[in-house]
Amino acid sequence: MWLGILIAGLGLFLGLFIGLNIPIVLPEGYAPYLGLAVLAALDSIFGGIRAGMEDNFDNGVFLSGFFSNILLAAGLAYIGERLGVPLSLAAVVAFGVRLFQNLAIIRRHLLKK
Repeated sequence: MWLGILIAGLGLFLGLFIGLNIPIVLPEGYAPYLGLAVLAALDSIFGGIRAGMEDNFDNGVFLSGFFSNILLAAGLAYIGERLGVPLSLAAVVAFGVRLFQNLAIIRRHLLKK
């Protein structure tokens, strides 16, 4: 279990390091989609870490959740942009709440050990 968490954390920090040091400039129109994709990915990662700590991690569930979260968030942002309604806020709130819940559960698991 700890090896999986260590690998996930190492991958997260490596991705952040590479992403912050490569000078890629995305068009401004992609900013809402990228922000939601990052939130969805972080939600899936913290959910995977939580599942790993609870000994019920499943690769299929993790990968399907990762990509379905990203597609749903991008779809909400796209539809909201077309309708002129900020539907992306619904995804931001939902992913934000889940992210903080997963982080709180992970923290409790770490404090119990």
